[in-house]
Amino acid sequence: MSGRIQAQLSGIRVSSSRVGAFGVAISEPITFDVYFDYLCPFVYRAAALIEAVQRSSRHDIDVRWRYFSLTQVNSKDDGWTVWSAPASEKVKGRLAFKAAEAARRQGRFDAIHRPLLLARHRDRLDLDEPEVVERVAAESGLEVDRFRRDLGDPQILEALARDHLQGVTELGVFGTPTFVFPDGASAYVRLSEPVEGDGAVEVFDRLLAVAASEPRILEIKRPRRPTPL
Repeated sequence: MSGRIQAQLSGIRVSSSRVGAFGVAISEPITFDVYFDYLCPFVYRAAALIEAVQRSSRHDIDVRWRYFSLTQVNSKDDGWTVWSAPASEKVKGRLAFKAAEAARRQGRFDAIHRPLLLARHRDRLDLDEPEVVERVAAESGLEVDRFRRDLGDPQILEALARDHLQGVTELGVFGTPTFVFPDGASAYVRLSEPVEGDGAVEVFDRLLAVAASEPRILEIKRPRRPTPL
């Protein structure tokens, strides 16, 4: 066997390199963006899948979470935006984005991201309530006084505006979660349920095989059987 080993993951090629005298092949990280909204149950399921794969240590995953507002997508008010609406206006989902970006300013985005999803989808808490996001922030190890100050910063939503507009105008993102890969391939993904444990890697590999490496498949949609009368 040669010193270089060609690794392959479900039809997706990953670079390999020789390490030392042992000829061990090291795969490069699987890097992709995910456009998300904390309100979305399919984001919750996708995040659980990604986290399970990361825990398995079978793949080195580098995921970059990009903000995308479903409230903005569903708005019928031309000219109105989630990020420019007055602070006094209660906008569905906006506070969670602000909380995530405030955590990012402390270098703690990863610490709060999963807890916010759990609070919304497991615990059924309202992420539009300040006391809820403050409690999640405190339990996630954030410095709460700074967190509160950053929530009140008028510029805190600039990242949401940037990510959302880039997703729409450059990539055609229309919903969440949308996976975007370095070569430009992208896919809107809906899992029927959270996938964890041993099955997560298999599901993830199949997802990548279609979403990232087979551009000829534009859409797969399962018909739903009618409910018996």
